[in-house]
Amino acid sequence: MNMPQPLLPAAYRLVAHEEVDSTNDEAKRIAREGAAEGTLVWALQQRAGRGRRGRFWSSPRGNLYASLILRPACPPGRGAQLGFTAALAIGDALNELVPSPDDLACKWPNDVLLRGRKIAGVLVESEMGAGENLAFLVIGVGVNLVSAPPDVEFPATCLVGEGYPSPPPELALSAFARHFAAWSLRWREEGFAPVRDAWLARADALGKPIRVRLETATLHGKFVDLDQQGTLMLETEGELRRITAGDVFPAL
Repeated sequence: MNMPQPLLPAAYRLVAHEEVDSTNDEAKRIAREGAAEGTLVWALQQRAGRGRRGRFWSSPRGNLYASLILRPACPPGRGAQLGFTAALAIGDALNELVPSPDDLACKWPNDVLLRGRKIAGVLVESEMGAGENLAFLVIGVGVNLVSAPPDVEFPATCLVGEGYPSPPPELALSAFARHFAAWSLRWREEGFAPVRDAWLARADALGKPIRVRLETATLHGKFVDLDQQGTLMLETEGELRRITAGDVFPAL
């Protein structure tokens, strides 16, 4: 297979495919077989790409689709914080191409917005090992470089659609991997605090009214903070609600 080779941090090992059903599914499959931390599954396109909650992720050629295997030996709650490090890494990679950093924002829990539209998403999936720690964790990223789906609930965009030049996917992957390696090292050495601070500095709708759709209800309130575990703090009907999972939309 004659695919371009991205430049990756020394600890990463590339597994490249022209096409797969899902890079996350492929990463989980080889992680169960013992693939080492730092194994990075990359595909030029996906037949059955997935976002959060099993939603279909449109995956034509030209965009970035990759999944990184990690073995952080920590409980699931701490491992989930790596979704925030991935969002920061995507933002830093895109910031090399977007002249105004103010055009980029992080949307809870792990999306990246460009001019208020979704340009990237992160899918964190994991499996437990013996005891209370994870056996492995997979960080899946999808970044819209040259195309974005037109008919989606939260408006989407891509670099080309916003008038920016688009790098080849392998260069976008190199930039993401480099920034993720730096952020994940900080997370390991310093904990979640610096990641949380950086994420909040880029947070979309912080201090503003939002809607949060849960499994069985939709809450309306103000996004007031992110706690020390990454939980969204929503001020609603005179109380502070802790939201661990949900979909965030602008207030109506």
